[in-house]
Amino acid sequence: MNSFQLKKVKGLGRGLSSLLGDTKSKTNITKLKIYDVKRNRLQPRKVFNKESLEELTNSIKENGVIQPIIVRSDKSSAGKFEIVAGERRWLASQNAGLHEIPVIVLDVNDEKSLEFSIVENVQRQDLNAIEEAQGYQRLIDEFSYNQEKLAKFIGKSRSYIANSLRLLSLPKEVISYVENEKISAGHARSLIGLPNAARIAKKIAENKLSVRQSENLVRALRNKRNLKIVPSKDSNILDLEKSLVDKTGINVEIKNNRNNSGKLSFEYKNLEQLDRLINIIKNNY
Repeated sequence: MNSFQLKKVKGLGRGLSSLLGDTKSKTNITKLKIYDVKRNRLQPRKVFNKESLEELTNSIKENGVIQPIIVRSDKSSAGKFEIVAGERRWLASQNAGLHEIPVIVLDVNDEKSLEFSIVENVQRQDLNAIEEAQGYQRLIDEFSYNQEKLAKFIGKSRSYIANSLRLLSLPKEVISYVENEKISAGHARSLIGLPNAARIAKKIAENKLSVRQSENLVRALRNKRNLKIVPSKDSNILDLEKSLVDKTGINVEIKNNRNNSGKLSFEYKNLEQLDRLINIIKNNY
């Protein structure tokens, strides 16, 4: 079976080429049976645009697979291979009726495999915003990346990475809207930190609001909430809070209701403060 040197392959992104250069594998192109290749279990991408996949299928029928996919040996199944980058081309090749597909076989670990998948998809802008953020989060959780290292690796600013990751703090209903392209990442970012984000996201989707319109809506809601009059505390309550702070060295908040029921809260910053508070209570009561 003939193989070709990687330098003859066109179309590899700069990030992918860099990653290929970081591996110790021989980057030659060969062909594998379609059924000997399976999808990447680490693949951050979950949704494939149907129309885009059909277009690629038609292109492959006409021109074949121009750019090889990248695979690694499947250690759990002899003679089988797992996709590292190029799952969409693999799916389209199946739809086009191909029995073989050109590949580059690399010896890479899980971390490098996830890196390949994220870089390829980000460069091609194939991931939706949630998939992209989840990919970044996996690199942080599973491979000890930080935002600075991620930014340098992906070729994005640190603020871009931070804003991407913040999307994962949204309620699952809002995340679902983004995944299903009912609202954009721009819409979603304006909802971060909003208590009723899911309800507002639904309103944005149903009324097909632009990002600018959504931002104005959220701004109006935040301003309305901030205008609520907060009753001032009774001076006796304030004096009592100050007295408790002086005795414990810990921040204290007393919330007293009109019926004189309420809540007493101590905010400790570490276990040492908690131990001190417990000892004060034990020694005095």
